[in-house]
Amino acid sequence: MSSRRARRITATTPAPRPHALPTTPPPVTRQHWLDGLRGAAVLAMIAYHAAYDLNFLGWLHQDMNHDLRWRIARSLILGSFLFSVGAAQALATHQQTPAAARWRRIGKIAAAALLVTLGSALLFPQSIIWFGVLHAITLMSLLLIALQKARLDTARTSLLFGFIALILGNVGSHPLFDSPALAWLGLMTHAPDTEDYVPLLPWFGLCLIGHGFMMWRLQQSDRPDGTKSSPTRLPHSLLWLGRHSLAIYLLHQPLLLAILIPLRHWTAA
Repeated sequence: MSSRRARRITATTPAPRPHALPTTPPPVTRQHWLDGLRGAAVLAMIAYHAAYDLNFLGWLHQDMNHDLRWRIARSLILGSFLFSVGAAQALATHQQTPAAARWRRIGKIAAAALLVTLGSALLFPQSIIWFGVLHAITLMSLLLIALQKARLDTARTSLLFGFIALILGNVGSHPLFDSPALAWLGLMTHAPDTEDYVPLLPWFGLCLIGHGFMMWRLQQSDRPDGTKSSPTRLPHSLLWLGRHSLAIYLLHQPLLLAILIPLRHWTAA
C-alpha cells in the first residue's frame, strides 16, 4: 500500500468516541432533623395512646374526644407525622429514589392500614377505623406522586395548595359530604363514629406544606447535592425511633394493651 493511500485512510477514519459517563443520582443521605421530628412524634404518640388506653380501662376519666387540650395534643402529633410524610416524599424525589422502592413503601403502608381496620373491627366493632392515619398517608402519598407526574410539585405550588387545603378543610362543610362514600374528604357537617379519623382535608395541607418546605430547603442549600446533613446532636435513640416509625406505630398499641389489660384485671381482683 502506498504511503499516500495510507495517509488518506488514516485521515478519513473517525476517531473513537469517548464512552459516555453514566449519570448517578445524588447520594442517599439522612436528614437528621426529619428523623428527629418523626422520633419526637413517635414518643408523643406512645404517651397519648397510653393515656387513651388508661382512659379506656377506667384508670383515667378524661373526655379525650372533646377536651381542647387533648385535641390540640392529637393535632400536633398527627400534624408532625403528616408534615414529615410530605418532606420525606420531596427528599425521595430529589435523591431519585427508585420507583419500585417508593411503591413498595406505599404498599406496606396500605397493608398496615388494612391491618388496623381489621384489628379495630375486633376491638371496636361499633366504631371501626376505616380512614385513619395510615389510610390517609397512603392516599396522600399517591396524590403527591400524581402532583409530581403533573409537574405541580414545586415548593411554591405545594405550599399554596397546602394552605388552601388547610383553610378549606377548616371552614368548608356541606351535607352532601355526610355520605359514607364521601366522608373521607373531610367536608362532613359532623364527625363520624370511628376510633381514628384523618380526612383528606384539612390534613393533606400539612403534608403539602412539609413537601413544599423540603423542596424549598433543598433549593436553598449551597451544597452540590443539597442533601448532605451536618453532624447532629440529637440522641441516636430518637433518630432510631424516627427511622422505624411504621413498625412502632403497628406494635406499640398491642404491647400497651398486653401490659395494661392483665394489670387492670389483677388490680380489680
